[in-house]
Amino acid sequence: MAKKPSNFDQTQYPGQTEGKQVNAPILDFRNRIGDLARPNLFQVEIGFPSLVDDGSPATGATPGTVEEREQEGAGGSTAGSGASSASLSSFLVKAANIPASTVGVIDVPYRGRTLKIAGDRTFEPWTVTVLNDKGFALRSKFEEWSTKIQALQQNLQTPKTIAEYQSDALVRQYDRQGAVVRSYRFVGIWPSNISAIDLAWDSNDTPEEYTVEFQVQYWTYATDVNAGNAADS
Repeated sequence: MAKKPSNFDQTQYPGQTEGKQVNAPILDFRNRIGDLARPNLFQVEIGFPSLVDDGSPATGATPGTVEEREQEGAGGSTAGSGASSASLSSFLVKAANIPASTVGVIDVPYRGRTLKIAGDRTFEPWTVTVLNDKGFALRSKFEEWSTKIQALQQNLQTPKTIAEYQSDALVRQYDRQGAVVRSYRFVGIWPSNISAIDLAWDSNDTPEEYTVEFQVQYWTYATDVNAGNAADS
């Protein structure tokens, strides 16, 4: 008795003949995809906790020093901007990532086979690359944030609770018309590593940059007014 063809065998596609590869014109491909997201159309906004950022303009001066008082008296910032730290981060963060979604796997052996069931969700650290402004305005805020979490000279911290030194951050993905199509919120972040900045006499035609690694409690889909089509958290 002849074998009945499977549904897969019977499926025919436009431009396809039996036993031949699908013949899809390039314009069909263009029309189906509409457009593709671009990795350089994004914006990062890092919210600094109140213990390091009270909303005043960001400067590169060490808090409480003569340098800081002179800058305040002049009404300016060595960063060349009167923006807050959160606003400044949206211009100086040059690279970041949209978070991975990771769920652990539990292997359950059964009679020579393995049943795979869902385990626990994990959240990887989040790393951003930052351009260093001439006044170290943003880097000084990251360093202050880190040193208030854990002092340099001794094993002490400024905040009295965990919540005081954690904050949130946003990553917004834009389309080529300038609209936000997706937005992610990183919740409960704090900087665990601020990378070194390499210096060299032969480093020409390049700005200084560094990376900051944040620990993340979890991420969710943002619901702020600029979140475009992002789902409710």
